[in-house]
Amino acid sequence: MSFRSMFQDVRDAVDWVHYKGSLKEKTLENLEKYVVKDGKLPLLLSRMNEVGKVFLVTNSDYKYTDKIMTYLFDFPHGPKPGSAHRPWQSYFDLILVDARKPLFFGEGTVLRQVDTVTGKLKIGTYTGPLQHGIVYSGGSSDTVCDLLGAKGKDILYIGDHIFGDILKSKKRQGWRTFLVIPELAQELHVWTDKSALFEELQSLDIFLAELYKHLDSSSNERPDISSIQRRIKKVTHDMDMCYGMMGSLFRSGSRQTLFASQVMRYADLYAASFINLLYYPFSYLFRAAHVLMPHESTVEHTHVDINEKESPMATRNRTSVDFKDSDYKRHQLTRSISEIKPPNLFPQAPQEITHCHDEDDDEEEEEEEEEEEEEEEEEEEE
Repeated sequence: MSFRSMFQDVRDAVDWVHYKGSLKEKTLENLEKYVVKDGKLPLLLSRMNEVGKVFLVTNSDYKYTDKIMTYLFDFPHGPKPGSAHRPWQSYFDLILVDARKPLFFGEGTVLRQVDTVTGKLKIGTYTGPLQHGIVYSGGSSDTVCDLLGAKGKDILYIGDHIFGDILKSKKRQGWRTFLVIPELAQELHVWTDKSALFEELQSLDIFLAELYKHLDSSSNERPDISSIQRRIKKVTHDMDMCYGMMGSLFRSGSRQTLFASQVMRYADLYAASFINLLYYPFSYLFRAAHVLMPHESTVEHTHVDINEKESPMATRNRTSVDFKDSDYKRHQLTRSISEIKPPNLFPQAPQEITHCHDEDDDEEEEEEEEEEEEEEEEEEEE
């Protein structure tokens, strides 16, 4: 049996339980077990509502949504202790159920009003203005933009599905995105607790490079790296096992997983819980740490001596050093002397903005597009 076949069997089973089985019924029977309640949720949403508009979009029907949300906001007080209790609907300017994401981010479905007493849909398409406290069914991401009077980067969309929430909202609408990854709490715990393993793996990589340091294309010597390879394999396995039988969501050994690369590409923010926003001012500018590419990580800027006689060709420093030394700089750049003067060592900077990194590139690889189309077809069939 192939991995693809195994995946499809598991996917079909999960889909059946979710859409035709008793998953929701069992969840509602034991909300305390399956739904995590946070007392800071009303406070965060009320603060958001004071400075902007808050909307809720879910694929679930109204009856299920109402029971879940009622439980989440089931506190004797309102946003703050001492304030009056408020129904969950009052925290949102727009509520959309039966959204059918990811179709919601494309053509969408007919927008209809929900009778909150019976849970049934009212006849006809809703075409009026936004009404506070009204629950709608269907619609599309364009509907959200029209009703809220906002679009693109004006909207921060928070979701927990990398494809159905984050990727589609980013590519189709250009919304700001916040991916909720509950497993991140455990990932951070392991990453901190087992940091020695990752450091050992880095040391092994450095030691492996040291064995080849004095060799070039004229060398016939072949260093014995079998013991290092075995050790790297052992440390990598130990790292993976620290995350449990399923491994890490973000790493396979020292390498990133596909999920990790998608998170970095499509999620503007990600965290274990969006409640973390409570600890930042809403004007806060989130900026990611600068990530070096492989060729950039080999350059030690403090050791680059640029002068008129240097060549554009660079060679690695062949000086032998102890890789265990804490002061060791594993990557240094020295330059050979030549009569050739490289043109434009420092190119002239543009006088105005020539590219906006917040704008998504519409050109995607064909393979990625095909995978997305397959996902959409499966979602629509369900």
